[in-house]
Amino acid sequence: MKIAVILAGVLLLFVLGIYFMTLGVADTSIAQVCGAVQQGFSGTLYENSDGQSAQRKVVFLIRFPRLVLSVFAGAGLAISGVAMQGITRNPMVSPFTIGISAAAAFGASLAIVFGIGILPGTEVGIVLNAFFASMLCALLVYGVSRRTGMRPESVVLTGIAFNYIFSALTSTIEFFAAEHKLASVVEWTFGTFNGATWEETLVVMAFVTACTLVIARFALMLNVASSGEDELVRSLGVNPTTLRVIMGVCSVLMTAAIISFTGVIGFVGLVGPHIGRILIGNDHRYLIPFSGVVGALLMIVADTLGRMLLSPVSIPVGIVVSFIGVPLFIHLILNKKEV
Repeated sequence: MKIAVILAGVLLLFVLGIYFMTLGVADTSIAQVCGAVQQGFSGTLYENSDGQSAQRKVVFLIRFPRLVLSVFAGAGLAISGVAMQGITRNPMVSPFTIGISAAAAFGASLAIVFGIGILPGTEVGIVLNAFFASMLCALLVYGVSRRTGMRPESVVLTGIAFNYIFSALTSTIEFFAAEHKLASVVEWTFGTFNGATWEETLVVMAFVTACTLVIARFALMLNVASSGEDELVRSLGVNPTTLRVIMGVCSVLMTAAIISFTGVIGFVGLVGPHIGRILIGNDHRYLIPFSGVVGALLMIVADTLGRMLLSPVSIPVGIVVSFIGVPLFIHLILNKKEV
């Protein structure tokens, strides 16, 4: 039954993805979308110069990478949330709780406002700054937590502290930023898939795929770790400290890779695992893939609504996903009577 639910979610994701690629300033038929994808992968996209050539290029070079990036971003953030909630035994934890998003915003702000960091003045430099700032935050959190034995509460509280520190640093930079640079910083923190390219998408796909495979490999251990105290976990042959480090590293790598390209999109990592848990249960063997599907669905729906509601103006997906996810989350909680 659980496998059937997961497969149904994947099928729904596929159908909606195809349909959403038909929507835009100039609507396209499903047949045209499929033809553009086929030509793009076969390398014949530039060979035909008929009346539909431009539309096919729009589909394959703009809409398709944007869709794939949103799918992997949503799935990666939700799976990161599952792993973090499992190792900390705290349903309110997500990768952003330990300051990853705040640190990424700080790194991007340094690059945008002051040109400080790797490859200053370039889009690649902003991405790299955000990524390395996220990794620095993770190292600081785990370094401090390790002094207390990597207890779940230590990780959470230390992460919250660094979250506030990096948020304060970003606010300080914004206070001194010129108006046009301030606008760029604020836009980055909203989170968006505008301008997604295949190069960016492939990088995110590689990080999400690799880290998800590692997290899934420890699904049974996560079941043990999320259901008892550390003493019980050790009695069952699982080292809780090692498990927290592995899951934390995978979650941070995946999250940092995503938000470095997309900007801050925080809600999916928290609500995706909860929706998955309500619909399919707590067994991480099924919860990990299903939460990824839920996160991907939330993301592509939010991104499509953001593109279409005020077209041609695009509302950042980080804003829309909260408007969609919060009512859905509350509805499920009220019906289930538990999280």
